[in-house]
Formats: sequence, structure tokens, C-alpha cells
Amino acid sequence: MVTASPGLRLGEAYAACERLARRHYENFPVASRLVPPRMRPHVAAVYAFARVADDFADEAVSTPAERLAALDAWGRRLEEAGGGGPPRSEPAPDLLPPETDAIFAALGHTIAECALPVSLFEDLLSAFRQDVTKQRYGSWEEVLDYCRRSANPVGRIVLRIAGCRDGQLDASSDALCTALQLTNFWQDLERDREKGRLYLPLDECAAARANLADLAAGRLTPAWRTVLERAAALTASLFESGRLVCDRVPGRLRWELRLTWLGGRRILERLERDGFDVFHRRPTLGAADAPLLAWRALAWRRAT
Repeated sequence: MVTASPGLRLGEAYAACERLARRHYENFPVASRLVPPRMRPHVAAVYAFARVADDFADEAVSTPAERLAALDAWGRRLEEAGGGGPPRSEPAPDLLPPETDAIFAALGHTIAECALPVSLFEDLLSAFRQDVTKQRYGSWEEVLDYCRRSANPVGRIVLRIAGCRDGQLDASSDALCTALQLTNFWQDLERDREKGRLYLPLDECAAARANLADLAAGRLTPAWRTVLERAAALTASLFESGRLVCDRVPGRLRWELRLTWLGGRRILERLERDGFDVFHRRPTLGAADAPLLAWRALAWRRAT
């Protein structure tokens, strides 16, 4: 089991991860009080690991080579944490945050305590590296393979922290995580365009005769709406496949996953209602959505 470095207690390491999670909380179930208390430190450690790595991939002020070097260093620290050994002494890239030692002290303990496969974290890093080097996807097969590594490991890690090891739940979790990732892609179409990224498959764009120049100019033509409508239909079907895990996980986590499902589905509904025009308005969830989501959670229909 990995312990904290000299002068850094394990409790302090987890507290640092929780502070980072609260600063950067987005769609990951860290801050919610519905997550069982025993899970929260472990989930915060996982989130901190993934949040920092994702920031490396998206760091606009550094070069691609510097971002990849930071991800490589992050991967070496993961290897050390997963293997239970002490950190190696090596120069750290400037992009590594001051919380690095705390993150890996907590993560190493979490990996050992919850028997988490290190391969799931390696999949996350491979997706973050791909964000640095790949900006276009030729087919749904490529997009879904990216989601398999960028989103699905998170769900499987949370299930294992909860003590769930079931192939059927894994498959349903994968569907939910992919649906949430795809919804985020369509929600962030404009933001990704500014970074030069496009997650809509190029073969679908070509079939609909959607011109990349129109998208680059911020013109959401009927052809692009057709592509997005088809993408939303696939996303909605994945949400349906992801309902099962929201019913089968134990205790309070069930409510957390149901609200996560409902929040993602609500964003997709708004995208469809607005004709996917994220160039003028990016749909988000706010306090006004809470009563509706709570009511829908209480009225939840169990998956069959």
C-alpha cells in the first residue's frame, strides 16, 4: 500500500484532492452528498488524478510536446502509485501542480484499498494523450473507442469503489458514461471548434453534405443539424441502455446516478429543443432545474 510522503499524512492527501475537486467540479460525482461518505475520499482522489491530466491535454499556453511530457510524467507517477513503490526522483515538468504528491499518495491508497485495476487509469491517460494529437474522427467506431477510454473507465472505477463487480452493470455503466461524454461533445461543439477539435464522425458529415467550412465560420446549416440530430438519436439510445446501472447500484449511490442520468438527458433535451445552436447559447443546468430533476428522480421508472 502506498503511504503519504514524509511530512504529508494520508488524511491531508485526501483533503487536498477534495479541495481540488470542489474547485473544478463539473460532471463527476464528487461534491454530491448523495455519494456514500466512505466513497467520497476515494472518488475525490480519482477525480483529482483525471482532472489534472485532462487539464494537461487542454493546456493552451503550452506546446503539444510539453503537454505530452506532462502526461508521460503523470503516467510514471501512476505506475509508481499502482505498484506500491516510492516515487522516483526525477525532474518534473513545470505543468505538474503543487498537489502532485498529495494526489498520488491518496490515489495509491485508493487503488490498493479498493483493488482498482491500474489499466482503467491507463485508458484515461491514453485518451488524454489522444486529445493532444488527434482532432478529427473518421467514423463512429473511432469516436466510441475514444469514449471507451475517456469516459467509461470513470464509471467502472466508481462501481468498484462501491464494491460492485458485475459484467451487466459494467456494460450499462459504459453506455451511460458514453452518453454523457457524447452529450458534452454536442454541448461543447463551439468550444471544441475553437480548439480545432470535432468529435462528429467525418463519414456522417460527408453523408449529410455538411461543409466543414460552415462549421468553422459558426454557421449551423440544415446539413449540420441533420448530423447532430442523428448523433443525438444515438446518444439517447445509449442513455436508455444506461438506465440499468442507476437501478442496480446500492444505497445512496443509486440516487446520485439517477440524477446524473437525468441531468445529462436534460442537457440533450435542451440541445434538441434549441436546434443544436450552441453558437448563440450553450445549454447548462442551474438551480432552476433542481426541482424538476428531483421530481423526475422520485418518479423514476425502473429499467426492465
